Amino acid sequence: MYYNVFGEKVSRKRFKAMCAAAKNRRELIAAGLTSRRDLFKMGLLTAGGMLVAKNGLSSRAYGQTQTNNPPSSGSNSSPGTNQNCVPGNQTQSPVTRPFIDPLVIMPLAKTVAALSPAPTLNPNVAAGEVRAAAFQAPLIDPVRFPVVPGTLYNFNQRQFTARQTSDTTLPVQTLWGFDDGTGARSPGPTYQAFYGKPQLTRNINSLPPVTQVNNTGFGMPSVTTHLHNAHNPSESDGNPCDFYSSGHFCDQYYPNVLAGFNSDHAPNGDINESLSTLWYHDHRVDFTSQNTYKGLAGFYCLFNQFDTGSSATGFHLPDFPAHDIPLLFADRVYDPASGELVFDLFNLDGILGDKFLVNGTIQPFFNVEPRRYRFRLLDTGPSRFYEFFLTNLASPGTTNPYWLIGTDGNLLPTPVQVQSVRIGPAERVDIIIDFRSFAGQTLYLENRLNQLNGQGPVAVDSMLAPQNSATTECSLVLNSSQPAIKPAGAGNLVLQFRVSGTAVTDDSVDPATHPSFYQLPSTTAAPRIVRTFKFDRLNGQWSINGQFMDCNQFRFAVQQNSVEQWLLTNLTGDWTHPVHIHLEEHQILSRNRVAPTVPADMGRKDVTQLHPNERAMLFFRFRDWTGKYPIHCHNVVHEDHAMMALWHVVAQGDDILVP
Repeated sequence: MYYNVFGEKVSRKRFKAMCAAAKNRRELIAAGLTSRRDLFKMGLLTAGGMLVAKNGLSSRAYGQTQTNNPPSSGSNSSPGTNQNCVPGNQTQSPVTRPFIDPLVIMPLAKTVAALSPAPTLNPNVAAGEVRAAAFQAPLIDPVRFPVVPGTLYNFNQRQFTARQTSDTTLPVQTLWGFDDGTGARSPGPTYQAFYGKPQLTRNINSLPPVTQVNNTGFGMPSVTTHLHNAHNPSESDGNPCDFYSSGHFCDQYYPNVLAGFNSDHAPNGDINESLSTLWYHDHRVDFTSQNTYKGLAGFYCLFNQFDTGSSATGFHLPDFPAHDIPLLFADRVYDPASGELVFDLFNLDGILGDKFLVNGTIQPFFNVEPRRYRFRLLDTGPSRFYEFFLTNLASPGTTNPYWLIGTDGNLLPTPVQVQSVRIGPAERVDIIIDFRSFAGQTLYLENRLNQLNGQGPVAVDSMLAPQNSATTECSLVLNSSQPAIKPAGAGNLVLQFRVSGTAVTDDSVDPATHPSFYQLPSTTAAPRIVRTFKFDRLNGQWSINGQFMDCNQFRFAVQQNSVEQWLLTNLTGDWTHPVHIHLEEHQILSRNRVAPTVPADMGRKDVTQLHPNERAMLFFRFRDWTGKYPIHCHNVVHEDHAMMALWHVVAQGDDILVP
């Protein structure tokens, strides 16, 4: 029997054609023919910039799916319209046994006593440092933020090999990861950081100086590490354009300070702006998707006097790290013949994998006690969205609610009980699962979201129906039942929980008692300006306001210590964009002029899902720091194909309404 990546049966002829097309695309990569100019010369790109539908090259050339036009398509002729409903036609990865490996808990990052050479206020160019500017924090307060803070880390990005499952159907994989001195790993070590304790990480590029020809098919050994989405000065943000090659380094200063410390909430900042679950990842312009896919990502957990990491103090949340567990989700594709990790550079829609990794392991199991656990869920993409349910296969019709306590690293004012939560690439949610009533049982974290290709979940026109609608536009397009949410047991079983039958003591807070956390900051301040951003497709690439990413152009200037509102628009009827804005958190004021109703939309955010045919209004305060930052789609394939724009914070902002 032969299958595609969705587990659907295909003919032997079709399977061989899909394998041949993938092989031929990888041979183009191996020959170094990856630029648009090369492919145009060979007649392999359309005028719209897409790979031609050619047998032996494009998986879409064979028996293309016949579709109807959904109501929202109208006169929209953007390349890719309606393709949201055409399943990606890649081959199935080799079959592996699920739930045979335990969940890996990443170790805490190891500090060092000193760095040599010592960090300097200005970039140490002579020593090989690549940094955009001097550290801002020590210039504001050298006592509070010394150039060499008391907490130091020395990280190397390295290539290494590892197994992602003990099932030997898949071989050892070549990966990239972070090494804090204890060995390279992916995901990288977890930072345990604290507000009020500034720290500095020296990120050293120690990747082999390889090219596309001998680099296992993908990845660029030129890096810049972004701490997503800390309130950090621009020179330490990990800007996509501040990349550096092997043998160079960048000292990144993380002040671990609350927003407003140097403006409207001096000197300590606004406690309601407290962050908790952050992550770090490579952000090299044009290559973020490939480099993160290859392993360059990890967690950064930030604590304070309330979210303390101890169930005995503060908000009394479950203990870190024993019962407070970071979970990094990634989906991947493996070659059906060799079993090697593969990345299709010619897929501009977005990549969906049929292997689901949690903390670097394919479909692991986790032994838990019958008590409360805090889980920090992170979707690293590259393009998949998830809607997570807690499923008991022995009783699939039973609803098993849990508690949502945080969005994008921001605790909600109080826990909200939910049956499921949806996250897109780069989004995080903090949840509490109470396993007391499941003692001795086996449960699954199941993704039931229906997504057919990398452009986003099956299309629901946000002007017509909610995003969990039983009927989607793909139902009409494909003349088949395509609900937004699949039935219990019909989705992707990503993580298995094996609940012990032995009762234990648990002194962590019970979310059912509705404890109070932080309050949401006010959004009543009048904005200095309202800007509009249109996310669309143009000439085969992804654009913002009809323009592509350019490292040499600032599209607009934000005034330091000001309030702005940004209107994000997605006027197409098919794809979904998870839009990320660096530097500051935002609050969603409205979707299609209606206040948010979904619990995950009601907290502070740094990524907002922009659904088909939708406009979302966001509220920002830009404080404390100056310098350059980007706005971009965090479907990293879209991001790498130009859906990004640079802006900067300056003393006097501009009045550009549509940058």
